[in-house]
Amino acid sequence: MSQYTDDRFVDDAPYDAEAALQQLERKDLDAPNWILVWRKFKTHRLGLLSGVFLLFCYLILPFIGFVAPYGPNDRNSEHLYSPPQNVKLFHEGQFLGPFIYPMTSEANLETFQWEFSPDLENPQKLRFFCEGAPYKVAGLIPADTHLFCPPETEIPFFLWGSDRLGRDIFSRILYGAQLSLTVGLIGITVSFVLGIFFGAVAGYFGGAIDWVINRVIEVLRSLPELPLWLALSAAVPSNWSPVAVFFVISIILGLLDWPGLARSVRAKFLSLREEEYVRAAEMMGASSGRVIRKHLLPNFMSHLIASATLSIPAMILGETALSFLGLGLRAPAVSWGVMLNDAQNLANIEIYWWTAIPMLPIVIVVLAFNFLGDGLRDSLDPYQQ
Repeated sequence: MSQYTDDRFVDDAPYDAEAALQQLERKDLDAPNWILVWRKFKTHRLGLLSGVFLLFCYLILPFIGFVAPYGPNDRNSEHLYSPPQNVKLFHEGQFLGPFIYPMTSEANLETFQWEFSPDLENPQKLRFFCEGAPYKVAGLIPADTHLFCPPETEIPFFLWGSDRLGRDIFSRILYGAQLSLTVGLIGITVSFVLGIFFGAVAGYFGGAIDWVINRVIEVLRSLPELPLWLALSAAVPSNWSPVAVFFVISIILGLLDWPGLARSVRAKFLSLREEEYVRAAEMMGASSGRVIRKHLLPNFMSHLIASATLSIPAMILGETALSFLGLGLRAPAVSWGVMLNDAQNLANIEIYWWTAIPMLPIVIVVLAFNFLGDGLRDSLDPYQQ
């Protein structure tokens, strides 16, 4: 028993709970900042789930062609406005695995509409890891293997229905994510480069430079945003390629978003430039660029990250609004806004409700970005209770 009562391992001093708690708090404060941020961010459940969901969405973008059973513009002329098909596992009490009931179409000469009905006596099993429409992984590597395919080439499968041209809505939503989610990243990059540059210059140097930049910001912020979007988008030539229009729309969204960020950066720099560590760096001969990069921006980085996550959904909604009005991306480009452009007719949506499904990913992604932004805004200042 002596090995358990050795004096070298026993402290005769009485246990002090308050001192132990202070020691633990001191250890937490001495931890690296990113660990403190992660600990606090994990407690924000909605923000954490939203971050995981958005990370998954962006990681899957290069492999959309593998997940989508059809190409973005593949048409089936005999299945216009085909309703969504349910994937089932049991047929008459017998397990068959994932299968569908083929949809039989017939033209109604009285209403001039296609009428669809499932063939409940002819279940068809879905194929997995099969060959289908060719695509390119990340736009570079050609491939034709898909996660799942229709039972046969003659039997179409529309998980979320088809549109007025017989195109699969599910596949088009996946391909549309490539443009709709990317436009926010490009737009926010342009906005942050301009906003940080002009805001830092105005806040750090002040004087006449600050006055001129402030007047430019005030002029841009006084202009009505939506009409300005429409005017700039309408100026894009209609004969440009979809890729060129995509980049122009992204740049337009970024150019109109930077004044708000520039004003925030300017206000923060006006207060930080009087701090002692900034004055010390200047007295030691540090250049203005180094002072801004190494001493001022790091103290403002938490606000910039939170602003980015809250600005990206505004970019996505901006592209969606422009494409919905026919002034943004145009066919054959596929984005969520372009898809909603086909669902402008309310009477059409009343009959074919599934054509409005593309609005669901927009709502979900925008909410996810907002929840993520709220979580980051609370977590990037880990010392605030």
